[in-house]
Amino acid sequence: MIDCIVIGGGAGGLAAAIEIKRLGHNVLLIEREDKLGGILNQCIHNGFGLEIFKEEYTGPEYADKYIKLFLREKINYLIDTTVIDLYKEEDIFIVKTSSETLGIREYKSKSICLSTGSYERTRGQISIPGDRPYGVITAGSAQRYINIDGYMTGKRVFILGSGDIGLIMARRMTLEGAKVLGVAEIMPYSNGLNRNIVQCLNDFDIPLYLSHTVTNIKADDSNHLKEIRVMKVDDSFNVIKDTEIDFQVDTLLLSVGLIPDIILLDQLDVEIDPLTKSVKVDQSNQTSIEGLFVCGNALQIHDLVDNVSKESQRTGKAIDLYLRNTNHSNKKISFIPGVNIAYLTPQYIDFSNPNEKVVVSFRPKKKIEKSLLKVIQNDRIVYEKKKMFLLPAEMETIELDILHFDENQPITLELEVIS
Repeated sequence: MIDCIVIGGGAGGLAAAIEIKRLGHNVLLIEREDKLGGILNQCIHNGFGLEIFKEEYTGPEYADKYIKLFLREKINYLIDTTVIDLYKEEDIFIVKTSSETLGIREYKSKSICLSTGSYERTRGQISIPGDRPYGVITAGSAQRYINIDGYMTGKRVFILGSGDIGLIMARRMTLEGAKVLGVAEIMPYSNGLNRNIVQCLNDFDIPLYLSHTVTNIKADDSNHLKEIRVMKVDDSFNVIKDTEIDFQVDTLLLSVGLIPDIILLDQLDVEIDPLTKSVKVDQSNQTSIEGLFVCGNALQIHDLVDNVSKESQRTGKAIDLYLRNTNHSNKKISFIPGVNIAYLTPQYIDFSNPNEKVVVSFRPKKKIEKSLLKVIQNDRIVYEKKKMFLLPAEMETIELDILHFDENQPITLELEVIS
């Protein structure tokens, strides 16, 4: 019997598996690609590792550091193996896999750590009108084509969405010789980190069109992209007349958001949070199904891979406590996002958890220069802290002590704007 099966061999899965093994448990990691490292392998830019290793690495270098730690622990793992089914019978999880070398296999485990990352929102999900030509692709796909496969995706490029992948690809395409005509963002602020705005757009004189979106796509006679139309939008995201800008391009990259990849949980009756588009968890990152843990971008979209590793290490420690504790009592209360909070994790606080410290992650709904962060229970302010320059593009974290809370009343987190 396996103590824990970790699904996904990216930054989150590697960090969780290492922690669980170091704490004395039998672990199996399953990765569908032909090598470990996940999305890091195609992120050849620098900026990784400053918080974990106090040094700056590229994505493959960061992955290599963790892969070496992983191999040193002699953890069992499978690559080129896809999990095709996951379900629970009584207290045991059944994981069914498919691979070219081993065929169809079943594995039994006492617990599951899901660290499957996220996937990109596509053109169909945002309903851009117009033709359906070649040349409209997601920024992450273009990143893989260029950095791993060695294919140039276009020479005249426009990018819709100012997420970090889109900003990084604006720089990457420019360095590879393409002309990036601009980046359009439907919001009045960028959805990427400020450092990426500076390093990827400003340094290369690439214009950023805030409060703009693509309203039409045109194909040529051979069904290749030839032109896009960009228009300004108002506060309600309705297009404003006579603001059209036409760009002659052969490539449109979409960087319009990431969605946690939790499709494996479709057959499990697990509680979902519509705000994160992932599962609801307690402070251990345990879902509503006992023994099922989720971490990394499968739980919430992170800005920095270092934070993925930290969160996954905490999840690994929590899985150790779960495996050692046979009496899994349940004293959960709801943790609710209040005024100006877009979402938060965890969505529950479990008072039976022996760890008294709770790490809370959240994003504001809008750009706020000065605010007072409040944690409220039963009309009583339990915790408050001044916060400066909050952006939806940058995830915030705080640490709470559950000893300050009543285990019978829900808790609310809110941001009060101050002048």
